[in-house]
Amino acid sequence: MVLLKPSAFSKSPKLAPPQQGGFSDSLIGDTVEAADAFIRQWVSPHLYDSSSTSCSLSSLFSAENRGEGRRFLDVLAKLHYAIQSAGLVNPDSAKLAQARELMQTAMKYLEKEFYRVLKSNRRFLDSESISGLSCNEKAEVNADAEAIEDLKMIANCMISSGYEKDCVKIYKKLRRKMIVEALSNLGCEKLTSAQMQKLEWETLEKKIKGWVRLAKVAFVTLFNGERILCDRIFSTSSSSSSSSVSIAESTFIDITLQSALKLFVFPITVAKCRKTAEKIFPTLDVYQTILHVIPQIEQIFSYDSTASVRSQAAESLEKLGESVNAMMIEFQSSITKESSKSPIPGGGVHQLTRYVMNFIVFLADYSDSLTVIIKDKESSLPLPEDYYNNGNNEENPENAGSPMAARLAWLILVLLCKIDAKSRLYSDAALSYLFLANNLHYVLIKVRTSNLKVVLGDDWVANHEVKVTQYLEKYEKMAWGDVIASLPGVSTAAAKAEEALRRFNKAFEETYKKHKNWVVPDPKLRDEIKASIASKLMGGYTGFYKEYPVGSSDIVRFTPEDLNGYISDLYIGLRGSVPVSTN
Repeated sequence: MVLLKPSAFSKSPKLAPPQQGGFSDSLIGDTVEAADAFIRQWVSPHLYDSSSTSCSLSSLFSAENRGEGRRFLDVLAKLHYAIQSAGLVNPDSAKLAQARELMQTAMKYLEKEFYRVLKSNRRFLDSESISGLSCNEKAEVNADAEAIEDLKMIANCMISSGYEKDCVKIYKKLRRKMIVEALSNLGCEKLTSAQMQKLEWETLEKKIKGWVRLAKVAFVTLFNGERILCDRIFSTSSSSSSSSVSIAESTFIDITLQSALKLFVFPITVAKCRKTAEKIFPTLDVYQTILHVIPQIEQIFSYDSTASVRSQAAESLEKLGESVNAMMIEFQSSITKESSKSPIPGGGVHQLTRYVMNFIVFLADYSDSLTVIIKDKESSLPLPEDYYNNGNNEENPENAGSPMAARLAWLILVLLCKIDAKSRLYSDAALSYLFLANNLHYVLIKVRTSNLKVVLGDDWVANHEVKVTQYLEKYEKMAWGDVIASLPGVSTAAAKAEEALRRFNKAFEETYKKHKNWVVPDPKLRDEIKASIASKLMGGYTGFYKEYPVGSSDIVRFTPEDLNGYISDLYIGLRGSVPVSTN
């Protein structure tokens, strides 16, 4: 038991040697008399009767009486010191028995005051208010600071006087109830793992959203605030037991440990769900939530006695990570197994390209989590060096050569290989190249306008822009090569002008008919293709048209404006027509 020296409230005479029992009795008698007189000012006479449940005449730690509350604690400190001293000299003294009975009465009252301060200041001691305070900074609101200081002094007095269990019991009962109520208000449900595994995925997915909100508040605010409050109130209190665990630690554990552990039943259950690609994003939400609160978990539950919370968090991440990896493998498998045999009309963007790229774009939003989850070495994926070499990603150096970036690049490569195979479904080689250009261009748009650009890097984008250009060059050569070759020039002899014009008319009409139903969904790419075609046709044709005002209307089928109009109608699904040559 700790000996507390009395303050300046009154000077205590020196302790008499053991043989001077009379002086000792006189000392404790004076102390008891003074303490009894002061205590009776605040404690109802009924409280002296151990069978009574009456409380105080007035609240000692209210705002108007706070100074008297400090005096009350000081009186009890002197009384406790006198009891300890007298017990060493004359343990059988009647005055000592009287002193102990008075102390018990005072502690019963102090216990009720401790409860009252805790309960009446509940709104100032909620986790949100407390979690904003570090252990060393002062509260911005006086009510916070005063309530905490009152509780701390009462706790110190009760614990040093041997009433640790009574004090801690009240605190734990009230604060544990507050934690349980707060979690319940946040949507925490009392479901076992077995019960959750029986839920339909749609139901479980809704509960995932609720759990994510709950976990963030619980670890960032709720448990954090409780740890701070326990540390502040019990930090200087020494336990009377032989345990090496401090009062602050044991109290915090009893209040929060079971609630914290129960929160991890949910992520473990999510990790056990059937591994399908559509479940990956809710699973990543749970993983990312835990990953982001790990620093708080390690700080709040830093005691050896709370290692189970840290290990549960680590196990949850491990199980969820394994689940995400399995789902990514399943997603890749779904790409390779896609077996549609119908070519996309007009060479547009395949629905597989849209689905896969939207999926990968969402994956890239979880790049911080995937970086932790994906631990495969980049060399384990057979990526061609000219396809992906991210060793010099200046925009995002941490992704340079990362397994996560390599895995996403690999998924896109699997898609592009599948699209390449589907391009062979077209009988027209020109349409095959237009299909490849459309789909790769769509991939590039998705990369440029998402976090994928940061993940994959500028080199990846530049390399695939070159491939789009190559596809378009091959398309233009195959689709429009004959038309461009038949274009009469200004040097064409007058005698051959009409024949040259007939050849051009025929080639243009045939190509236009074939291509008028082909599509380029992206407006910018569509304009670029039309501009390239127009640049190769319009200049030569306009010059020829001006040089030779030849023939009848049967031969001069197009004015330059007509020709430009037909080119403008391409790749947008317009079903225009041109006059059919009768020659």
